[in-house]
Amino acid sequence: MPMAADDIQALIVAGIPDARVEITDLAGDGDHYSARVVSKSFSGLSRVKQHQAVYAALGGRMGGVLHALQLTTAAE
Repeated sequence: MPMAADDIQALIVAGIPDARVEITDLAGDGDHYSARVVSKSFSGLSRVKQHQAVYAALGGRMGGVLHALQLTTAAE
């Protein structure tokens, strides 16, 4: 069963409390999403480290219940 966009956003905010998160359902199927995550905590981190922080917040759901996520991150 695919994850709902609201669930993805809630997990990211739970793991990165100051994050501003925008989720877009790319295919309209509830299975392929784009996420833009902006956080002050990303300041000074490489893009790879920023993405790792988001994946950590998702708690291992990538590749499982969360099939595809196009991720864009930025420091605030």
